Amino acid sequence: MSLPPEHAAFYLACLQRDAARLAEVGRLGLPAVVPSCPEWTVESLLRHVAQVYLHKIEILRLGARPEPWPPAGLDERDALELFEETRTAIVVALTEAGTDRPTWTFSPSDQTSGFWFRRMALETVVHRVDAELAHDVVTPVDRELALDGIDELLTLMLGGPWWEEGDTKHPVDATIRITSAGRSWTTRLDATSATVVPTAEGDVDAEVFGDPDELLLWLWGRRDLNMDQSAGDDAAVLEFRARVAECTT
Repeated sequence: MSLPPEHAAFYLACLQRDAARLAEVGRLGLPAVVPSCPEWTVESLLRHVAQVYLHKIEILRLGARPEPWPPAGLDERDALELFEETRTAIVVALTEAGTDRPTWTFSPSDQTSGFWFRRMALETVVHRVDAELAHDVVTPVDRELALDGIDELLTLMLGGPWWEEGDTKHPVDATIRITSAGRSWTTRLDATSATVVPTAEGDVDAEVFGDPDELLLWLWGRRDLNMDQSAGDDAAVLEFRARVAECTT
């Protein structure tokens, strides 16, 4: 799978912008507790994102997951200094790799470096919001990036081949539709599968709708859903969200 150059450029621009904002918010105070990840402070959030960047830099270099991981000594580094260093390094690594280099990813259908352009842009924007929540200074997510993030979460993370053993605490048996900005994703769930199609066709048990920013952050557990934004079986919507949480933690 080849990522078009204009998409790669878009993801890099989003990554750079949101990483810069994350650093800016980090400087407002490292001890602040992150309400969306209450076991973290802003300092530990920055360390986490820096480590994610370092891990993907090594994947791009090796074409495989680095072992052992993580490297020693990261906890002794200044969190802001480490983050500033790695946010520059991940952009360099992606740019040098390009979009067609064979490498490990967790996508069954895309084993190229292009996969990591989108994944790193979306990783960064969600954690940028985490830091902003800690300081009550939340800013919007880019509309197109948010739509892309909804698509990634539903079609890849939820719709991947992860459920065949029925390893879920939420074996919801329902069809749920997510609709935003003229796009829809319809998910058929049972205990051993999650089938996602990017259409608005067919009957559903419930539909959730709203702005891309709102729905992306709800799906990632960063904001509550106003139930006026859903129609149909409310219990199925709650179980659907819990099933999403299982494949994003």
